[in-house]
Amino acid sequence: MPTNRSSITRQAGILLPVSSLPSKYGMGSLGKAARDWVDFLAAAHQHCWQMLPMGPTGFGNSPYQSFSAFAGDPLYIDLDLLCEDGLLTPKRLKRTDWGSDPGRVDYDAVRQGREPVLRKAFENFKKEKALNRFRRKNAAWIEDYALFTALKAENQGRPWTQWEEGLRLRRPEALKKAREALKKEIDFHVFTQYLFFKQWEKLKKYANKKDISIIGDTPIYVSGDSADIWANPGLFQLDENNVPTVVAGCPPDAFSEDGQLWGNPIYDWEKMKQDGYTWWIGCIKAKLSMFDVLRIDHFRGFESYWAVPYGDETARGGKWVKGPGYDFIGTINKELPGAPIIAEDLGYLTPAVKTLLKRSTYPGMKVLHFAFTSWEDSSYLPHNYQNHCVVYTGTHDNDTTLGWIRHAPEGDLEMAQDYLGFTEEKAGLWAMIRAALSSVGDLCIIPMQDYLELGSEARMNTPSTVSPLNWSWRMEKGAYDKDLAKKIARLTDITGRARMEETNDGKGSTGKKAGRKKSKGD
Repeated sequence: MPTNRSSITRQAGILLPVSSLPSKYGMGSLGKAARDWVDFLAAAHQHCWQMLPMGPTGFGNSPYQSFSAFAGDPLYIDLDLLCEDGLLTPKRLKRTDWGSDPGRVDYDAVRQGREPVLRKAFENFKKEKALNRFRRKNAAWIEDYALFTALKAENQGRPWTQWEEGLRLRRPEALKKAREALKKEIDFHVFTQYLFFKQWEKLKKYANKKDISIIGDTPIYVSGDSADIWANPGLFQLDENNVPTVVAGCPPDAFSEDGQLWGNPIYDWEKMKQDGYTWWIGCIKAKLSMFDVLRIDHFRGFESYWAVPYGDETARGGKWVKGPGYDFIGTINKELPGAPIIAEDLGYLTPAVKTLLKRSTYPGMKVLHFAFTSWEDSSYLPHNYQNHCVVYTGTHDNDTTLGWIRHAPEGDLEMAQDYLGFTEEKAGLWAMIRAALSSVGDLCIIPMQDYLELGSEARMNTPSTVSPLNWSWRMEKGAYDKDLAKKIARLTDITGRARMEETNDGKGSTGKKAGRKKSKGD
């Protein structure tokens, strides 16, 4: 797996959100479908499963706008596993509407369906000692999260900035009263986290046993409506009423004349520095206890960030502000030496950002969709790569590769055709996959939509838009099979990225060999 060390073997993986797994309950979860997917990865000689952030989401369903940087989304709890544990009956699940489109997640239907089901499981749960152990282990965040979630429901889902003053400003007497009044609700939300992490640990153990590493993802910012900001307002740039003074975004560019207004409150980096970036270190430790490798989104924001005055309707009025730089990154490397981190270094990269990435020793990202600009020798072209990077055809924010080929500007498409040597659409798709896999980058990740030869209808997200299509794509049952696994394995083998399998020499000793098997023509 990729680390910030230089000795990395060539590896390959597939990007697929857990939500996109096939399921009879409306969206992917942590049960059999996830284990079947791990089996497919192993059969395809992959090393890694990359996924999106796993936190609980609200409006817009973006995993990059979560109610908590530490919690898991209860929507991922596998219901069949709860039946196996005796907490539910299959008959109870059959009476629920989970959405009508097997190729899309209907988040409203899934939430409405799971809420009463999980509450029924809570009623049937008897293992209080196990729940209390989990609660003590996660005391640093779970009590605030559970109270926040209970209060949010009590306030009809309104953001915490609209709660009554005592709760909004976290006055002790108001918090004490709320904890007493909402004790059962708080316990329920602790219970759902217990279920999530219990199932997650089993899935991760299953994947690791098959030599599959899980690459997780964490946003650089937390949602404005989150337990993190509500519980730690002093760590963010807020006024005396806990209202943001500035929010995050991106400046205007060739793709957006108004820029991107994300709206996330921005950290008070000076205050964070004073306590050694304790919150961030705790967050990364928690993520690395969950995942084998961690991708940090919008890495350039640590060097400088686009700060937009709170209340502005676009990002045009923002300005660049210096971030914590290497003081922060160096602290991470000191506290977590050798941490397996990938830096998402896409976007406008100044020399200062490039210097910070180099000093961090984290691998950055190369995206082929960005390579074929007819006016420059792009750093995203494979002949410009160095080993220490992670190569993608596209990411969750890109169109699928087939969609890119169909909709790319004419000059960019001609550049890709000349560079990769194709004329037909699907030939171009596989040429781009082969270019990524055969590049010198240490790790290559291909979105599953590309291996399935899907077009723009399977795009995961279109940035700066709010649409029911964003974050909702799902694989249908039977979308992948043994033949596709063999095809992917063959490409992985011949590009030197095959996963290693344990072998026994018959004398009691164990060695390693590549997963590739010789075939006719080798």
